[in-house]
This record gives sequence, structure tokens and C-alpha cells, in this order.
Amino acid sequence: LLWALLALFTVHTGSIPSFQLTAMTFGIAFTFALLKWIVTGDQILSFIVLPPKLWLLGVCGLFGYHFFYFVALKSAPPAEAGLIAYLWPLLIVVFSTFLPGERLYWFHIVGAVISLVGAGLLITKGAALNLSADHLNGYLAALACAFIWSSYSVISRKFANVSTDVIGTFCGVTALLSLICHLLFEQTVLPNDMGGWLAVVGLGLGPVGAAFFLWDLGMKHGDIQGLGVLSYLSPLLSTLLLIGLSDTTFSWPLVAGCILISIGAVIGSINVF
Repeated sequence: LLWALLALFTVHTGSIPSFQLTAMTFGIAFTFALLKWIVTGDQILSFIVLPPKLWLLGVCGLFGYHFFYFVALKSAPPAEAGLIAYLWPLLIVVFSTFLPGERLYWFHIVGAVISLVGAGLLITKGAALNLSADHLNGYLAALACAFIWSSYSVISRKFANVSTDVIGTFCGVTALLSLICHLLFEQTVLPNDMGGWLAVVGLGLGPVGAAFFLWDLGMKHGDIQGLGVLSYLSPLLSTLLLIGLSDTTFSWPLVAGCILISIGAVIGSINVF
């Protein structure tokens, strides 16, 4: 639900460069995590002094995914790059079979594939994909996104005993690394009205804030395959929000995509019901 708000809020941030927006929003998420630690009297060092492999997982997962996603969007057409990057829910379903006690059933794969087709219709708006060797670097970056986020999500299960509060630390590091990339590659652009600032704060609190903490809880303690398939509901809900609250128009690819994602989500989550 929170990630479904990502596109809507981002539209209202205007022309803020990608790395700058990432630094601002993850910085907001870290700030609120820090305030929570102070108010509740937590031992802040316990969320910072972490095993090297956990640091590697968190930083690669949050910053690595966003870095390659921006590279993909700059190096390949957005529709193709977005669709390749959104293979991650399907990969989560597949990769989860390597975890102890997890089993992959036919309905997980069928549901994920049906939802992927539906997501493809939403992302491409029904237009044909035009994969070109000229954009190979962008496609590879998008594929890296899919593998990074799915791997990060599944491996998080192995750290189920680690407090979700550590996500606050990873948000802070992601903000810092994104700021460095912004200073190296972008020109600073600030929101030109109160609506833009509110959109930035909204992103930092929700889609780029609370969403990552909730995702960590889900991956560590929930039904990984079911959550993987249900992740395809994000582009569906995002599209419906854009239609209702922006200039996006309804069309047959959007209708078909919504139907397919809904069917896939139901099939892929049979064991939930």
C-alpha cells in the first residue's frame, strides 16, 4: 500500500534529480528512526555496531538497488527498464525455496507469472517492447536491480533475530551515499512550492520510510512466497491512484493489467486463504 503511493508522491516533487530525492527522503526516514530511538531510550549503538555481512546486505540492498535503478532508467527506455527491474517479486518466489523450511508450490509460480504479465501491461501501457542492443547496459542494470532486491529480501530471513530498527541505520547510509552521488553527477533542484516539499516529506515517511521497515518485518517473519506475489499489487494500486488523482487516463491495457494482477495475486496466495 505504501509503495503504491511512490509514483503519485514522486510526480508532485517536480524535477528534483533522482539521487538528490533519494538522499532527501532516506534522510527523512533516518531522522525519524533516530528520534524514535532517542524517545524510547534504545541503545543506539546496537543498531550501528553490526556484523560486516549484515552491513553488506543492508547497504547493497537499499542503496545498491536504487543506484542501479537510476542507471537503468538513464540507459534504457523506462518501460523496458521498469519491466525488467520488476522481475524481483517473481525472483523472491523462486529464491525463497533455498531457505530452510520453505517450499515452492505450483500456484506460487503461476500466480507470479500471471501478475508479471499484468504488471507488464501497466508499465508498458500495452505498447510493444523494443529491446535493442544499444540499451544493453540499461537492461543489465535493471536486471541487477531485480537480483539485488530479491536477494536482499530473501537473505533478510536469515537475520530474523536482528531488530528491524537496523533499517534506520541503512536508511542513513543510503542517504549519505546518495548525497555523494548527487554532488558528483547532478545539479541541485529544490521544490518550488509547499506541495513539492510535502511530497518529499510524504515519501520519506511512507514509501521510502515506513515501507522498508514493514517489508523487513514481512520478509523476516511472514509468508515470503505470498508476499512476493502480492507485491505485484503495488503497480496496480499505483496506477489506480494516478488515474484518480492525476491526468493519467484509463485504457484497455490498464484494465487487462489490473485484472491479470488481481487473478495472479489470488492464485499465488492460495495458501494464505
